[in-house]
This record gives sequence, structure tokens and C-alpha cells, in this order.
Amino acid sequence: MHTTPPRFAGHAHSGPVCQRLLRHAAHAAALCLMLGLLLAAMAGWRHTGAKLAYSFAIGMQCWLYIDGGRALIARLLHRRYPDDGECANGWPGWAWMAFCVLLGAALGYTLGVLLGDWLTGQRSIYWWEASWGSIASTAIFTLTMASLTTGYFYTRGRLLAAQAQAEQARRVAAETQLKLLETQLEPHMLFNTLANLRVLIGLDPARAQAMLDQLIAFLRATLSASRSGSHSLKDEFARLSDYLQLMQVRMGARLQTELTLPAELQALQIPPLLLQPLVENAIKHGLEPHIEGGHLRVSAALRGQVLLLSVSDDGAGLDAAGTTTGTRFGLQQVRERLLARYGQQAGLSISAPEAGGCRVEISIPLREAQAPSA
Repeated sequence: MHTTPPRFAGHAHSGPVCQRLLRHAAHAAALCLMLGLLLAAMAGWRHTGAKLAYSFAIGMQCWLYIDGGRALIARLLHRRYPDDGECANGWPGWAWMAFCVLLGAALGYTLGVLLGDWLTGQRSIYWWEASWGSIASTAIFTLTMASLTTGYFYTRGRLLAAQAQAEQARRVAAETQLKLLETQLEPHMLFNTLANLRVLIGLDPARAQAMLDQLIAFLRATLSASRSGSHSLKDEFARLSDYLQLMQVRMGARLQTELTLPAELQALQIPPLLLQPLVENAIKHGLEPHIEGGHLRVSAALRGQVLLLSVSDDGAGLDAAGTTTGTRFGLQQVRERLLARYGQQAGLSISAPEAGGCRVEISIPLREAQAPSA
């Protein structure tokens, strides 16, 4: 069975490669420190400085030749075989990796001992001067440590790659769900408006004609906004104003509106038409059933580092509107869009003001609504 190697940094950019090597160097240095302290402890803490010097001199050179050899060979192989995904990801294969470990360990130990002697002023017994038994034990220890370190980097790379792939899959799934929810919003909004227009045609053809003209202008502005991933609160409130003018053609003086958007919040970004279903619900289930109509208020405000968006009315109230269960399309659609876009960071709450009616409030962390940099 084929197993995908860890996704090392792509070779098309030197930045990620250098960052990867620096992280590996930091881990190798930590291992050298622990090994040096262990050897010093075994020697009764005598010559601790020398133990650390030799540990770093040998260990860091072994890492440099093994990990550097891996990256270099993978780059060369990728140039020869550009379609090889393993080489593109910085992994030359186990055969080449075994060669890197053997050669890197031999060079790292030999040159590391020489460097350690130079740093400490001591004179070691070099491997070509030692007995076969000493050479064998030293080689086994060096190769074991080099192999374990290489295995650690390999395993860590696989785990990071799996996490990155899982995060990418989650992000794609969330974006797909968000697009699906947004495509559901347009026909629902249009059908509601056309249903209102159908009723008005039989009651007042002149007002129906005016409402149809307003609907055409509204759809022209709204449908382009719904195709974008986000837009400013200023645009969101402008689309709500267009829609409410459309509804006032139908309801007349029974519908009183108030839109409050502070100037300092106008550039904040939210998903397009996020408040639209809540406004539709407020009119359809709260104000239209109310004989005398009522007031609809939409506002944006900051509470600390949280953006609060509210839609409230003084109409029929929660019981009459049947919204306490949250099963109506508007509330469900907004909840799902918030979840797909912000996860658990955003919230939606429903309450009944003391004066009557219904209030729906959306909370979004301010950092998630910041306008993109130019």
C-alpha cells in the first residue's frame, strides 16, 4: 500500500524551506542539549562543558548533513522528475534517505569530533585509531541516534501534513456549505416579495405597479451583492433600506422603520444579506399580522470587541410569530450561515422586549469583521 510522505515545504519558494530547516535545527539543538546533559550526569557532572561541546559539535553536524542532504537530493530529483509528488514535497524516498543517514552520520561524527577537539582543546581518539570494538559501538550509537531523529522528523512531518489536509478539507466544506446557504437565500427572498406583490395586485393595482418598479430596482442592486463573499455594513444597510422601501409600498404608514449605523462601523465586513431574512421575518410574522403595524428597528453597535447587529419590532410578538423554536427558514438560515462562516465564535439570540414584539441579535467578534487591508 502506498503511503504519502510528509509534506515538506515546496521547493518553488526558499522561504518555507528555510523555515522548515530552522525548525528542524531547533529540535536537533534541543536533542543535543539533552544528550549532553545526560552524558554529563552519567560522568558525575565532570567536564559538563566539554560534554555539551562534543554533543553539539557532533549532533548538529549530523543533522546538517542528513537534513540538508535530504532537501538537496529531493530538489535535484524534482528537477529531473517534476511530476514526482514525493520529491516536490521534499522527500527523496527511503533509499536516498538511508544513504543520507549513513553518510551524514559518518561525516557528522568525524568532523564533529574534530570540531569538539578544537573547541575544548582536548585530543580524542579518532575512529581510525580505535579498536574494531570501539568503532562498532560508536557507529551503532551514532546511527541509532541519527535514525531516531530522522524518524522523529518524518513522523512529525506526516502529522503536520495530516493536520493541514484536515484543516483544508474543513475549510472547503465550510465554504461549500456557505455557498449553498447563500444560493437558498435569493429564491426565498424573491418568493416572499412576489407573494406580497400578488396580494397587492388584487387590492390596489396602482400600488402594485409601483411595488413592481421598486422590486426591479431592488433586485438589480441586491443580486450582485449576494454574489460576493462579504460586503460592508454600509452596503448591507443600503440593501435593507431598498427592501424596506419596497415593503412600505405594500404596507404604507403601517410600517415605520429606523436604521442605525454609526459612521465608524460602516466599513466592517459581514456576509451579504445576512440581516435580510431577519427583516423579512419581522415584517411577515411580527408587523403584518399586527392590525396597526408597528416599528422595525435595525441597528449596529460595538460592545467591547464584539459587533452586535439587532433587528427588533414591536409587532405580534414571539408567541404569535412562532419563532421561539427557531425552525423558520430565516432564523435557521442565518444560524447556519454564521456557523459556516465563523464557527462557534458568532451567536444569534432571540428575546421578547418588555414593550412587546421580538428582538433578534447577532454577535460577531470584531476581529472577524475588520475591513480587509488595502
